[in-house]
Amino acid sequence: MHELQVVGVRVELQTNQPIVLLREVGGDRYLPIWIGAVEATAIAFAQQGVVPPRPLTHDLMRDVLDALGVKLNAVRITEMRDNVFYAELVFDRGPQVSARPSDAIALALRTGATIFGSEEVLEEAGVEMPGERDTEDEVEKFRAFLDSISPEDFGKATG
Repeated sequence: MHELQVVGVRVELQTNQPIVLLREVGGDRYLPIWIGAVEATAIAFAQQGVVPPRPLTHDLMRDVLDALGVKLNAVRITEMRDNVFYAELVFDRGPQVSARPSDAIALALRTGATIFGSEEVLEEAGVEMPGERDTEDEVEKFRAFLDSISPEDFGKATG
């Protein structure tokens, strides 16, 4: 498993569908995952520190975990089948729960859990973009990447 960081959420121009982009920590691979609008909003809110007046679903889940004394240790993006990503939530008491990567990422950002991607997923769906690790540079590269890609390039892999 390779640690991943969330670069950001953007809308792919050709289809007007949101994508979350993850970057391999200490590597040059990026993992784009097409996601739903609600999950894109949840991820963007968490990244920007936006606190809604009432908890969103992912905020509620975080609050339930806190109330039960359960810690989310990690999120693992484990595989890709039929162009669909799969993830697991890994808790401190041992259980693992299957989840959509978009929901898992939104929850990880709220709880501070580490996000990982399997080598198989990064090999199959990762995009190598060597260069600087400057955040603004990454965002610009991400925008250029989105302008030049279509979902068909990845079989429209979703999470």
